[in-house]
Order: sequence, then C-alpha cells, then structure tokens
Amino acid sequence: MNRLLALVLILAIGLMSSAVRAQAPQPPELAARSYFLLDVTTDQVLAERQADVQADPASLTKLMTAWLVFDAIRAGKITLEQTLPVSQRAWAERKGGGSLMFIDTTMTPKVDELLRGMIAVSGNDAAVALAEGVAGSLDVFVGLMNRQALAWGLKNTQFRNVTGLTEPGHYSSARDLAIIAAHVLRDFPQYYATYYSLRAYTYNQIRQDNRNMLLGRDPTVDGMKTGYTDAAGYCLVASAQRDMPSGKRRLLSVVMGTASREARASESQKLLNWGYVAWDAVRLFEPGKAATTVPVWKGRQPTASLGAAQGLVVAVPRGEGDKLKTSLERTDPLVAPLAQGQRVGSLKVTTQGGVPVATVPLVVLAPVEQAGLLGRAWDALRLWIK
Repeated sequence: MNRLLALVLILAIGLMSSAVRAQAPQPPELAARSYFLLDVTTDQVLAERQADVQADPASLTKLMTAWLVFDAIRAGKITLEQTLPVSQRAWAERKGGGSLMFIDTTMTPKVDELLRGMIAVSGNDAAVALAEGVAGSLDVFVGLMNRQALAWGLKNTQFRNVTGLTEPGHYSSARDLAIIAAHVLRDFPQYYATYYSLRAYTYNQIRQDNRNMLLGRDPTVDGMKTGYTDAAGYCLVASAQRDMPSGKRRLLSVVMGTASREARASESQKLLNWGYVAWDAVRLFEPGKAATTVPVWKGRQPTASLGAAQGLVVAVPRGEGDKLKTSLERTDPLVAPLAQGQRVGSLKVTTQGGVPVATVPLVVLAPVEQAGLLGRAWDALRLWIK
C-alpha cells in the first residue's frame, strides 16, 4: 500500500512539473556550451542552460574589473580626468597574446581613456593600468574582485587576474556573469551608456573596432562585452533595450563557448529575439499607485495606501498576461505610525494554474502619523474588543 501511494505521489509530482514546464516557452537551440537570458526589467530568468557550470570567462572578466573602477570613481578615489602611469607590468601584457590598447611606459593616459580601451577594445594593458591605479597592485585588486563576488553571492566565480587570460583557478559561470553585468547596468547606468556602446576606439592614432558585432546589426543592442580564449571559446554578454507596449524593456544575454565570432553574435541575437517574441512584459502596477487601501489603527488618518514602490512589471509567456492572478499578504492589524516605504507584506503574482511568477514587497506609499492620546486610546479599546 505504501509503495502504491509513493508511486501515485511520484506520478502526480511528475505531472505537475510537466505542467509547469509546458507553460514556459521553450528556448531556441543554441550552438553554445552554456547560456543565460535575464529580463532585467522584471528581474526574471527567461532561459538557461548549464548556467552554473564553472568555465573560463575570458575577457568577460573585465565586467567585474570595470565595476570596481566605476565604484572607485563613485567613492572619489579616482576621477575620470585623472592620469595614471603605465607600469612595466601593464606594458608586459604585449607579450601575453591578448587584446591591447597599445599603451607603454612613456604614456600617462586618463582613466576615461583607459576605460574606453578596456571596454571597447578589451585592452588587457588598460585593465592592468586601471587595477593598479585603483588598488596599488594587481593582487590587492584581485582580492577586491573576489570579495565583491562573495558579497553578491556568486557561487561559481573565482578570479585570479583582472584581464581574463586563462589561469588555473580563474573561472565563472553564465549566471554569475549575468549578475555582474546586471550590476554594471543598474549601479552605473551613466557609465554603461558612455562606454559599452562604443563601436570603435582610437588611441595614439591606432583605431580598433569593438568586437561586439551586434552593435552594428541591432540598433536596440547597446552593449556589453566580448571574450575569447582557446579554453573559453567565443563568448558574448549582450544587452538590448526595446520599446514595448508596457514601456522600455531590457534583456541581458550571456552566451559562452561558441565556435566563432559570428556564432557568438548570431546565437546571442537569436536568444534576445526569442526573449522579446516569446515573452510579454505586463505592467500590473504603476510606481506609487496603490494596489490596495487598508484600515490603519491609532493613526491620524483611517487608511493607508499600499503598493509596490517601483511599480510591478512581470514577464509571462506571450498571450498569458490577462490570465495572471495577484494576491496580497499583509500585516494585520496595521498600527500607526507607518513610514513611507515600510514593508508590511508581499504582493504575489501567479499564473492561472497557480505557478509563481513574481513576489515583491508590499510597502506603505505615504506615511501615516500616530493619532493623539485620545485617538490611540479609542483604537486600543476597539482592537481589544476585536
């Protein structure tokens, strides 16, 4: 009897899992070892394969290098107009066989120029000069990279250098690289717009093209980073923003381990296009607009407006937007004082069949001050009776 019951449960769970999978569009076949597609607007994963497998990240490493440089600028440690020396160590990158900005020890490039050289043309020499300028040494900078990876909870990432050249113990994964790239996008949008869409860069009369071929093919693609080593194959992190009925929508793709420059571009384009076509972005709540109004006890006003602070946009399989269900779980009773932005519950979105789509904090949209002594006493009595 117990074995029969167990078999029934296994079959039921299998059917439920199949139903959940059936609701999600199947991604296209990609000629890549691993990939990851993130809807940055809704913070939802739309597709993945082998996304947590540790792999050589090649120059995708420079996404973290850049983030730390941007963070140093934000902290006032360096400035864009500041000049940096080119050390023998940075100049020695010419012997490493990787991409170069072609700086030497007689030059003092600005931080802005080095960022262009590192991001647009993937200069290993520029990455070393920036790392030394921020942290004083490569070892200290690599330590900062690993501490930041740990702070973000990246479980399959470990850095040994700032450039991405193959080295034992230097690895990342498609998911972790997407998280790093998303931090660049969200934390430093001004620098993303300035550097990652550059089609080419000229320094010291040497012009080099950005190897991200999608910048010239798809006008909605505005970044991010290419990578290649023998161990990694051809890799590309690409980001696109398109105007949709629900507003601007940004997708971020990571494609690793393809066979050629053309393959990494075409497979990334395929994945991005699929994300926009197979999934709809549905705006459920506008920023600052109430999802519900509820009673408040001991407050100067009787009710409070609750909602999602940043609004709520979710990605759902095409045509499923009108079948979504929303539910609220909140603190009850709500007792003043209540601060604007104070979390008082969760707003949950599910499909018609009950499959979770998104959960966001339910917050107070406008403050509610505490009532006077008499009002508080009256509500205390009412709560006691209730």
